[in-house]
Amino acid sequence: MSYLLPPAIPLFDSIQHLEDGNAVVNQHLAEISLSAVPDAGYVYEFAVDWLLEQRFSENNYKTYRSELTTFLHWAFNVEQISLSDITRRVLSRYLEYCCQPPETLIAYRNVAQFITDKQLKERVPNPLWRPFLGKKIDGIEQNYVISEKALKTKLAILSAFYAYLINEEYTERNPAMALMKNGRFKNNSQHLVSGEDQEDIKAFSDLQWSYVMAAANQLAASCPEENERILFLVSLMYSCYLRISEVAAKPGFSPIMGQFKRDTKTGVWGFYIPRSKGGKKRSVAVSKQLLLALQRYRQFLGLAPLPTPNEKTPLFIRHRAPGRGRDSGILNANLGVRQLREQIYTVIEHAANLAQQDGFEQDANEMRQLTPHSIRHTGISHDINLVGRPLAHVQADAGHDSIDTTSQYLHTSRVERHQSAENKPLDHLA
Repeated sequence: MSYLLPPAIPLFDSIQHLEDGNAVVNQHLAEISLSAVPDAGYVYEFAVDWLLEQRFSENNYKTYRSELTTFLHWAFNVEQISLSDITRRVLSRYLEYCCQPPETLIAYRNVAQFITDKQLKERVPNPLWRPFLGKKIDGIEQNYVISEKALKTKLAILSAFYAYLINEEYTERNPAMALMKNGRFKNNSQHLVSGEDQEDIKAFSDLQWSYVMAAANQLAASCPEENERILFLVSLMYSCYLRISEVAAKPGFSPIMGQFKRDTKTGVWGFYIPRSKGGKKRSVAVSKQLLLALQRYRQFLGLAPLPTPNEKTPLFIRHRAPGRGRDSGILNANLGVRQLREQIYTVIEHAANLAQQDGFEQDANEMRQLTPHSIRHTGISHDINLVGRPLAHVQADAGHDSIDTTSQYLHTSRVERHQSAENKPLDHLA
């Protein structure tokens, strides 16, 4: 390389450049994946997705990316450990590391994490950047000190990130939350920390989902050229419990129509996912309704009703060629995570507006807090609780490692518990 690198590599550029990809970061993660932490690149994808959800708050984005950069540097480079293997005790070592970081990682003025190299005409890590910021008094560098409040903020951010990882089924534990519930970092408002009597909204309710589908159909009817793609995207993610990363284009993977495959012996259709969480592959059963949705979408595209074996047609073709990035100028290319996420948020916002117009104000507000991954949760929950599919079948289609994970989708939400208990009599013989 013709430029200097900082002793700790920043991982996340500003929000304007985050999804462009960065050659230095990619190489850095590839080296870590080969030498120390095999799932480093996989975790990085989750981190990017989580940060993108903060895109509407610049302050949140900057705070969260700084903490994630420091934490991932410690996990990948110092501790050389996967995030799924970090326990409460191991995370305590991270806090100790933050209290006494190496001198080489402390800066005494704020600088940008990435800069544009004029010769390379690319974004590169700023060699002056450091993950820790010290203070100067009268021009004299002071001993680095971090406050208890700052440490609690770090834990709160990491707890939110681990909650996201749990929601994405990457891990089942939250070591940051465990530290916040015990010892020196215990929060005085214990019920707020522990989550007792408090549940995150992860899936659309039956009513809310009816508005999502109504919105998708309404958008497709009003402007098919733009929105037939949206209708099929939502239908596919819901019916096959897909993560957005499983239908988005990324380096080394571009979804194609040929992933819909028909078993020649049984005549049953499936949607094949060559690479998913943890590098696993799976085939998801395709319902008759989804097959009809596929035929409608392909008819709109001017294709034969059903895919031929190994058909290479991109699954979600761009309407306009991108102006930058690896697919710059290419029209017949799949959409990436950011574009698909924007498509889904368009549907969710339209659905929330429809619900609000009908007087469901609270439902509309809740819907606006949900994410593309909520569609996966909704599909799984509906198939178990409304359709009555066997847990083992849902487990296989969802790609869950354990039936225990699938069982969590049984009627367990506070709302459902309340509804089932609402009309209980005190005296069954009265």
